[in-house]
Amino acid sequence: MRVAIETYGCTMNQSDSDIMRHILAREFKLSSVEDADVVVINSCGVIEYTERKIIRRISELKNAGKKVVLAGCLSRISKNALEFADAVIAPDNLERVAEAVKSTLNGGARFVEWKNVDKSLLPKLRCSESAIAIVSISEGCLGHCSFCATRFARGRLRSFSMEGILKEVEKAVKEGYKEIQLTSQDTGCYGLDKGEFLLPKLLEKISKIEGDFKVRVGMMNPHHAKRQIDPLINAFQSEKIFKFLHIPVQSGDNKLLEDMRREHTVEDFLEVVESFRDNFEITLATDIIVGYPTETEESFWKTYELIEEVKPDIVNITRFSKRKGTLAERLKEIPGWIVKERSRELTELCIRIGLENNRKFLGKNLKVLITSPGKRCMLARSDSYRAVITVGRLGESKNVKIGACRHNYLLDEELKRLNISE
Repeated sequence: MRVAIETYGCTMNQSDSDIMRHILAREFKLSSVEDADVVVINSCGVIEYTERKIIRRISELKNAGKKVVLAGCLSRISKNALEFADAVIAPDNLERVAEAVKSTLNGGARFVEWKNVDKSLLPKLRCSESAIAIVSISEGCLGHCSFCATRFARGRLRSFSMEGILKEVEKAVKEGYKEIQLTSQDTGCYGLDKGEFLLPKLLEKISKIEGDFKVRVGMMNPHHAKRQIDPLINAFQSEKIFKFLHIPVQSGDNKLLEDMRREHTVEDFLEVVESFRDNFEITLATDIIVGYPTETEESFWKTYELIEEVKPDIVNITRFSKRKGTLAERLKEIPGWIVKERSRELTELCIRIGLENNRKFLGKNLKVLITSPGKRCMLARSDSYRAVITVGRLGESKNVKIGACRHNYLLDEELKRLNISE
């Protein structure tokens, strides 16, 4: 039987797919989706649009005569997706994916019981076409955000063992992976289910692992980052840690943050950003939800002004999406045309800021690490995780001179000499 995996959503889903790929490869032939008899859809449920897209995809695959196993977040939060799939497996039942695939031939099965699984101990089969290894450090979160359905799928925080994570990183480095991406629903709360903040300690131990590699720390919420800011700054001093900070603010209005049941203020966000910028040249990423039901015109412009003040390098803008079972589902939505206009204005600002930030690097020399292939060029990362388009070998470290830029990446001057367009 030929089996394929199609992955949607976050880096944790990509890591989960690596686990399932290893299990499936022991019993089945892994193939492209086109050639597969069974397709495992590792789904995302963050917004309604993605849910609809995945349900359409399941329908397309079934109409093409394929069996479908639904994995990922929709396995616990979407009745519609459950009805379309031949078998279902929840995020903490990955070790049963082979059973789920076999069950598609005789009526299907659902493996959705809650388990406490340490995914750092599960073997992975990673993509060989990238220098990136994704390592999950925990699953679930401690938040109560009014708009989020992911917590229904992933549950409360379960931090994976530090020993298991360190062994996984060591193995990935020995296999030749150069960028280690630490991921979870919130890296900042790693260890809190065991009674203490453990992310700084984890980073310090990873930094002591021998080898030529760098670590990207995934998203952390402002209130958790603030409570451990000094140990975090110390841990980030390591040359092996990318100076990259992904800290989602979601809104520039404290009243709106209360409505969202976020556990931080705008001031918390600013304090963390300032602390990192005082110590490092960082690439700053943040997230904004536009059009939350209680967002007023004043609220929106507070967000706009915050972004204008902070000038983040990356802003992930999401239009509010009503998710079933959340508190925000009960609220009256803002007219779509207003949300669309606000999103457009904020996007234009972010593009302008991104271009201004990147122009500062024109003519400068940067040391970069090539992490991913493109069609004609390669994607590399500077020490602050700035995206640089260049040429070279996967996993190569090199010095480049920046000759041009776009709002979201820099261009190696060598591309001009070689007459290569990005």
